[in-house]
Amino acid sequence: MDNNNQKLVNSPLITFILTWAGLTILMSMYITIPLTTAWIAEFAINETKAIWLSSAFALCYAFSSLIYGPLSDRFGRKIFLVYGISFLTIITILCGFADNYEFLLILRILQAAGASAFVPISLVYIADVLPPENRLKTLGFVSSSFLIASVVAQVFSTVVEAALGWHYIFFILGFFYLITAILTIFYLPKEVRDKQESSILSNFINIKKLFLNRALCISFLISFMLLFSLIGMYTILGTFLSAAPFDYTENQILVVRGIGLIAVITSLFANTITIKFGVIRTVQASLLIAALSLFLMGISPYPILAILFSLFFIACIAVLVPVNISLINKNSAAQRGTAILFNAFILFVGASFGPMLATYLILHTNTFIGFAVFSIVLFVGLIGTFFFESE
Repeated sequence: MDNNNQKLVNSPLITFILTWAGLTILMSMYITIPLTTAWIAEFAINETKAIWLSSAFALCYAFSSLIYGPLSDRFGRKIFLVYGISFLTIITILCGFADNYEFLLILRILQAAGASAFVPISLVYIADVLPPENRLKTLGFVSSSFLIASVVAQVFSTVVEAALGWHYIFFILGFFYLITAILTIFYLPKEVRDKQESSILSNFINIKKLFLNRALCISFLISFMLLFSLIGMYTILGTFLSAAPFDYTENQILVVRGIGLIAVITSLFANTITIKFGVIRTVQASLLIAALSLFLMGISPYPILAILFSLFFIACIAVLVPVNISLINKNSAAQRGTAILFNAFILFVGASFGPMLATYLILHTNTFIGFAVFSIVLFVGLIGTFFFESE
């Protein structure tokens, strides 16, 4: 879309729609975190199988996002946003009717195939339709919605499951997606783009060129760790607080999950923080504090301390998401579109493996070891940041 047309668009409305869409669509990834116990009882399965209802979604989301990027380059952004959200609406409602584990697992994979259109396309769509002076603000709101979804989804899922049963979680989400589809169809402008000359296959081949850029490799490593550690932490947290000596009830754990929203707000201040301290120092400090917070959660003798450290951890992850995206934009130059696409892929690959590792550690070791392992992973990421070039 040319500059004159970009100035004519309703930037606040577009920002609202994309932020709402980011919040509700990403909720579909996190709603399963508090439902493990319910599904174990409902389907008579073990914990590992129950976790796969989350991990299979995230893994399919990651690989599907690789497909939507090149397709949208070739055929347009809005058309795939509409088709993706519409498909997601139908499959999500069908999830509510699932009466066995295998059927629900298949539907969760299909649900991810629809949901995965949003992240890689929306981040590029912002640059296509909004004027330059509004892009960073919209990117901040949309990327913040991804993180807010991780907290809101767990609270929403717990409340609805307790009041109505887990089936209604999908019915209500399906209604949200129907609203999102209508907003997308009627209120998001269609982008005007230059004709894409390169083939879809060449866009995939260009991904290998990203690995020749050291700074991008470090950013991708950090991206993998973000949702990997965030979902891993939340997976361990419920077990940690419900066990002796804390013995938290489901309602108390629900409050703890809700408090996490306070920490997510820090993502809105990421730009201010980087201006004051610099991008690389902000990344390093965030990884250091996040890693220490996870470790201290595991050895906390009082629940209030564990909750406080969890807030420090979430706040650091919330800052890292937009800051790391800005680093990728800065270091990818002509490969920006491909880099954003691959970043979305690696982000959700991490999201798929985080709960699997957390569950394994809970079953075979203890929660302290679980927190410690995720802490060590973040320390590895911190070491990697020292290979960034100086600002």
